[in-house]
Amino acid sequence: MVTARAAATFEPAGRSAAAARGFVRDALLGWGLPEVVDDAVVLVSELVTNAVVHAGTAAEVGCVREVDTVRIEVTDHHPERGLPAFANVPTASDRYADPDGEGGRGLLMCSALSSCWGVEYAAGRKTVWFRLALPEHVHGTRYAVPSLPGGELPDTDGPVRVAVVQLDDEGVVRGWNPDAEALFRQGADQALGRPWSDLAAWPQSPGTGLGLAETLRLARWEGSFGVHAGDGRTVEVYGVQVRLRDPRGIPSTLCLLVQDGDRAVLRSPGTAAEVPAAIEPLDLLVGPLSAGDLGDLDGLLQRIVDRARDLLDADAAYLLLTTDDETEFEVRAATGLPGSGRRYARLPIDGGAGRYDSARLPAVHEDLSVRPSAAPLLNGSGLRSLITVPLKVEGRLTGTLGVAAAAPARYDNEDALRLQFAADRIALALESARLTELEQLRRGSLSFLVEASDLLAGTLEHEQTLALMAQMAVPKLAAWCAVYTTGEQNGGADLAFLLHEDEDRIDPLRDVLDKTPSPEAVPAAGARFWKAPVETARSLGLSDGPALAGLLGETVVLPLAARNRVIGLLVLGVGSGVRFRQEILELAEDLSRRAALALDNSRLYSERTATSQAFQRALLPPELPKIPGVEVEVFYQAAGEGNEVGGDFYDIFPIREGTYGFAIGDVCGTGPEAASVTGLARNSLRLLAREGLDAPQVLSRLNSAILGEGTRSRFLTLLYGELTPRPDGSTALSLVCAGHPLPLRLRTDGQVDQAASPQPLLGVMDELDLTAEELVLAPGEVLLCVTDGVTERREGRRMLGDDGLAEVLTGCTGLTAGAVAARVQRAVERFAPEPPSDDMAILTLRVPEQRHA
Repeated sequence: MVTARAAATFEPAGRSAAAARGFVRDALLGWGLPEVVDDAVVLVSELVTNAVVHAGTAAEVGCVREVDTVRIEVTDHHPERGLPAFANVPTASDRYADPDGEGGRGLLMCSALSSCWGVEYAAGRKTVWFRLALPEHVHGTRYAVPSLPGGELPDTDGPVRVAVVQLDDEGVVRGWNPDAEALFRQGADQALGRPWSDLAAWPQSPGTGLGLAETLRLARWEGSFGVHAGDGRTVEVYGVQVRLRDPRGIPSTLCLLVQDGDRAVLRSPGTAAEVPAAIEPLDLLVGPLSAGDLGDLDGLLQRIVDRARDLLDADAAYLLLTTDDETEFEVRAATGLPGSGRRYARLPIDGGAGRYDSARLPAVHEDLSVRPSAAPLLNGSGLRSLITVPLKVEGRLTGTLGVAAAAPARYDNEDALRLQFAADRIALALESARLTELEQLRRGSLSFLVEASDLLAGTLEHEQTLALMAQMAVPKLAAWCAVYTTGEQNGGADLAFLLHEDEDRIDPLRDVLDKTPSPEAVPAAGARFWKAPVETARSLGLSDGPALAGLLGETVVLPLAARNRVIGLLVLGVGSGVRFRQEILELAEDLSRRAALALDNSRLYSERTATSQAFQRALLPPELPKIPGVEVEVFYQAAGEGNEVGGDFYDIFPIREGTYGFAIGDVCGTGPEAASVTGLARNSLRLLAREGLDAPQVLSRLNSAILGEGTRSRFLTLLYGELTPRPDGSTALSLVCAGHPLPLRLRTDGQVDQAASPQPLLGVMDELDLTAEELVLAPGEVLLCVTDGVTERREGRRMLGDDGLAEVLTGCTGLTAGAVAARVQRAVERFAPEPPSDDMAILTLRVPEQRHA
């Protein structure tokens, strides 16, 4: 005997299996058959997948409710008949040639889960059907079925008219009874053949909730909407829509409609929008809701569970919300449970230990000691009675509310209905608040990651990067953060930085982590939980001490992986009794990826800088020699961050007793490439000068050495000279200025003139005709030698130039060599607000005035 039917068709698309699962689940739950939902969903999922994926055709799913069974059939339209292969073995468990393969797996599952099944073939179609027996009542649990007291019957204002409207699969009106004509002032001749969408004033806006077309595809739907009457009015109705299939297998929809005030005639149990008078006002549970309540979801949830416990005089209450993918519940608020009900713990929605526990219907658990698997969240709590009611919005499960007591058999159906009425009232408000929280969290996460990326990109200092990683994680993501770094050969990880939101707790936490073996640096993506710190504290007897009280709770480890290797670990921890939310873990994973790249960049930069600095220091001359009777001062500044030497260079060195060589030059370019030629020039000058060659010969040999470098060679400007202090206090100089800015001589009367004449630069021509120029520095006179980084200092179109430098030098009469160099350097820096963009070297020689007794 058939008592109900439901049918739907699913297109050959990848998501059809999921849609079919939802259709069957809703149909069976709508019929009050949660006991067989799990088996039916598993079998339909496999059979529809075979139809739409493997056969590549649309799948028709039909559900038929019978007295003691449910029959479900799946039909595809593949033109070929595929029969399962039978092996030559008589046992039922070995009926198929390959039970582990894809072929025949759906039929094997039907054989295992259903009471009977079969395959029917017709022209161009194949139907697989199965029956599931309805189990008897499970002791200890019953589903709450509403029952109104005899005196509380619905009121009506007169004869109740029930309009019956039949729609075909395209949503076109094919049936219109006399009550429909009376209610809507339209005859059948006016309504038949018209699309139902022309007559129904559907309340949902596009893109929000279920639209009219979607509800017509559901196995069953009921609710309020409007219908356009023939006299121009819109009649508010309460309707029930049921999906049917005629004897030819063609689906249609039957709509039963009454005026909204007569809704009690059609309303299904458990969907009442109002509370019967015998039931207490719902404000006792939720109270008046304000915009501030909706903006504070956690506070609102805690307020609800507190009032739910008080409303039913319970010992505990909890509220779970579904996750984004609607596969799990998340504990969001609890009262009266150990550890606050393990807040943010996750529980599967449809994967419980038993198939007789459905979160989609209100249920009364009379004694949890009989079936402790019915409520894993309450295991070990001593609570025995439990009511659970679903939170639903537009038929979609959004959460569940539970109330528990220590005594068994404490609650009955009326208690469950009171709680369900309250849940129905708050469900939409809670979903709105949850979506608001989710949007705020996503926006905050995006803003957080943008800020984190900017901060991490703003430094290349290794230690500062470590500190930034921890500071961004605390307290946004966790109560404390530890950063571990690994060695070059993927060895053990070492604690590099630690931060706690309470600075006084850093040292006790460090003591525990130092005694805890570091987590393994594995490249697996995502967060993994780490129990070692808690176990270490417990083994040392420190967990109960005041220093660690509440310090160690849930701890997770995220790998810091960059450039195909794990360079460190990001460890996040919260206090005892606190759990990480999934959204926080996902945000932490995003942060770890950005931080890993920044950390690796800072490591590479530190290594490169250390190598570069070691090389550059080797190119700088050693300490300047003390020259009797001559003051010597040098100022040097290389362009570019991290460069201690570049294309400009200087040197002063002894040649033979009483004679010293000095040089200042400029290699084409800046940075390490120019520095390599700098090293060649400085070392060659020393070697050649000490071989007894004069200044022109030294530069000629150096020119040949530079040209011998081939493609690596760079042209070089150089001022080279030899100085010999004389007994009368003056100093004799021999100079060659090879393409370099000319040296300036400051006389004692303030006059400035050029001390040499220009000659060809080095590294360009094979043969050079160079001559030495002789001059004598009298006591009190200064020789200023600079590179073009001084004379070519610019601000817009202005340039310091030779004349500007001479003017600066004129004001240095009577100053020491060090003071002259400092004044020139300040003049260069102050010439323009921007820092110098070229290497700069200043060499000052001064013959001190003789003091008379």
